[in-house]
Amino acid sequence: MSGTVNDALVFWSRINPDKVAVDFDGDAVTYRELSSWADGVAAKLAAEGVRAGDRVALLGNNSLEWCAATLGAWRLGAIVAPFNHRMLARELTALVEDCEPTVVYGDAVFAERLGEVHAASPTFVPGVLGDLTALRGADHAPVTAPIADRDDVAAIIFTSGTTGRPKGVIFSHATIAGMTQEWSLIEPVPPNDLRQLLVLPMFTAAGVIWAFARVLINGGTLFLQPAFNPARAVEVAAANRVTTIMGPPIIFQGISGAPGFAEADLSSVVTAHVGGARVPVDLLRAWQAKGVLLRQIYGQTEIGGSATVMPRDLAADNPEKCGRGGIFTKVRVVDPEGTDCPAGTAGEILLRGPAMMPGYWRNKEATEAALKDGWLHTGDMGVLDEEGYLTFVDRIKDMIISGGLNIAPLEIENVLTELPGVQEVSVIGVHDAKFGETPAALIKTTAKLTEAEVIEHCNARLADYKVPRYVVFVEGEFPRMASGKIAKRELRDTYRDVPDTHGKVR
Repeated sequence: MSGTVNDALVFWSRINPDKVAVDFDGDAVTYRELSSWADGVAAKLAAEGVRAGDRVALLGNNSLEWCAATLGAWRLGAIVAPFNHRMLARELTALVEDCEPTVVYGDAVFAERLGEVHAASPTFVPGVLGDLTALRGADHAPVTAPIADRDDVAAIIFTSGTTGRPKGVIFSHATIAGMTQEWSLIEPVPPNDLRQLLVLPMFTAAGVIWAFARVLINGGTLFLQPAFNPARAVEVAAANRVTTIMGPPIIFQGISGAPGFAEADLSSVVTAHVGGARVPVDLLRAWQAKGVLLRQIYGQTEIGGSATVMPRDLAADNPEKCGRGGIFTKVRVVDPEGTDCPAGTAGEILLRGPAMMPGYWRNKEATEAALKDGWLHTGDMGVLDEEGYLTFVDRIKDMIISGGLNIAPLEIENVLTELPGVQEVSVIGVHDAKFGETPAALIKTTAKLTEAEVIEHCNARLADYKVPRYVVFVEGEFPRMASGKIAKRELRDTYRDVPDTHGKVR
């Protein structure tokens, strides 16, 4: 049985051919044009040896050519494997050796890097994404390929690698369709009216799956940006009556601080999902003043990106909570023995639903560790309240164990973001001779703050063992993953010597 993005593209190209499918910063392509372009790319890929089940890797910035390459691969029944274009040749070579692509298309600006990868692992045909531009606009003959089964692999999305070497999360056609259909029932946007703004990279699950694939299945329009430009995002969202925006808080912070935000009409935005970090109260209020409700989500790439979101009538009063699952997606919180925790007790978050991955690409050990008895073990700690609403506590591996007591960095971060002058904060564990580990607060400010003010604020709101013993005021930007989340592993590496370079503040 079929049920793929390709099916949807063909359908909408016949039913609504002149509707814009993707608008790349003003350069628009209709469903009819995009479907024919996909046929042209598919024919080119077939000539380069790509067959159903083969991998086609992409190394490039957001572009229409990136979209066409993805659809051309899917039209052949091939598997798309997007690469993070910020990776170095050594890192990319490891991904090539993992997924063994037949073809790797890259932007011209990455030609030298791709050449290094090819020299180290000459098993693929290198190509240039820009060469696909010539195939646009022509009337290409439909490509005949084996009909994809719903359980066939459609994409391999590599995780950000916060715990080490990236793992390839498998998306089947069924998980993509299941995710799309569930969210279509939850969010009140008619399919052809879905107009989503995407400023995140296409190579993430948020990009190629939650935005690109979801929009095409719904017959909507994706407003794709080359990169995140807050002022341009405001302009595009207002001018095109965008209905959907998603991303980490830094995206919404950037937009709300951009010129034109105060005057922009954003009343069309009915879905504004925020993940990756808690929504600061002042940010929530800034968007509420525009008639837009920011709603906290929880999810992972392994569950389609988003698993749950707070209901509209509860989100404003409970910004720390993330919802209680979807129509088909279920949430549990369990103790180390796998027993469900009572309400108010922290444990590991487990998920299951239509978007749950079938496994990691060629990684049986990691798959067996993550998928047990039909549930995804997230490695995250959370708490369910009496009504089943989830509060994310922290990554289990990010927890600080100080004198035998567990400390969630996120709890401290949430307290510190309430302090005037704090723009952004990340709390990490550093070595302590007495307690083993102790919290260190890395703070980026918009106004002058002192260490004493930070500690006084924390003392009034946190148990003494949770109050940071080190405060570091950071210049410049925090390192980030492609999703926009702060790269904590990199921060821990950079600031591991804080006990040697900074005095204790208490």
